[in-house]
Amino acid sequence: MGGGGEQESNVRLTRAASKKRASTCTASNQPPPANKKRVVLGELTNIVVSSRSDFGGTQKKPKNRLKRKEPEKKVVEEEERSDGRNSVDPQMCAPYASDIYNYLHSMEIQSKRRPIPDYIEKIQKDITATMRGVLVDWLVEVAEEYKLVSDTLYMTVSYIDRYLSSNALNRQKLQLLGVSCMLIASKYEEISPPHVEDFCFITDNTYNKEEVVNMETEVLKVLEFEMGCPTTRTFLRRFTRATQENCKSPNLQVEFLGYYLAELSLLDYSCVQFLPSKLAASVIFLTRFTIQPKLHPWNSILQQCSGYKPSDLKDCVLIIHEIQSCKKLGSLVAVRDKYKQHKFKCVSTLTSPSEIPVAYFEDVEI
Repeated sequence: MGGGGEQESNVRLTRAASKKRASTCTASNQPPPANKKRVVLGELTNIVVSSRSDFGGTQKKPKNRLKRKEPEKKVVEEEERSDGRNSVDPQMCAPYASDIYNYLHSMEIQSKRRPIPDYIEKIQKDITATMRGVLVDWLVEVAEEYKLVSDTLYMTVSYIDRYLSSNALNRQKLQLLGVSCMLIASKYEEISPPHVEDFCFITDNTYNKEEVVNMETEVLKVLEFEMGCPTTRTFLRRFTRATQENCKSPNLQVEFLGYYLAELSLLDYSCVQFLPSKLAASVIFLTRFTIQPKLHPWNSILQQCSGYKPSDLKDCVLIIHEIQSCKKLGSLVAVRDKYKQHKFKCVSTLTSPSEIPVAYFEDVEI
């Protein structure tokens, strides 16, 4: 894609390769390589990258970057635990939960917080749905590399879609838009967000600090500083707890499979048309179907909690099911590789039947 480092740029450094290289260095009494690595952006179909884009080169890391000590994290994030003890935890705000989620529903339908469902056809002249998918797939790896929380990734994609809904962009600036939106989302969500230099470094300094800051300013102006918005992940927390209401302990496989399917939906441009709450409900539907395909995946509790009937979810569920089955976007592997790890119970290796029974989309009685 670029200049002299072209041969290196086409190879992603896998986790296994990283571990092997580290063990080799240890055996030969050589100091291990630095922790940070560049996450190469996969080749974007039909994208002409500028000559400065020499991914995988040998430039030095930016100096004076603070070395942050990451707090120890459990695989299951703070409020994601779904056991019944949450009902007596004052931090879960049980008395106010209904009002909070009613407010979030009212927020998600506001036009200023929603992208145009067909912005690529109506607004963009030089960017395709495929390019958007490749960018989001790469951003999943960037979020992994910098250990960003999931909300940061979802907010990043939301900012990208909202910006592209009103501004035509040249394909050479698509990656710049991606890292600038992730910088904004990091400042909004993270306790210790990466620095501007970190996002320059992750693009192999394809863009300099001034360009990233200028794009950040432009995005903020276009979004009118409306940074807060509910995402699929926001509603997924509530629906995951609802689906395990009668469980004595949380089923981590259910939780991780939900996270996996939700992140897959980020890759697909056709999912932009759906509200975050509908995407979250569809993810829970498909999660339950994948784990127990012979049981109806919806029930009265989920219907009451989400506000959606099975018939409301049909189109959305079928799209996500196609992505899960690799009938769509099979070449985008970052999310699949992420959830192949044992810490996520290898949920991306789970498969569901190729067809979802029509009867499952019939409404349930409350």
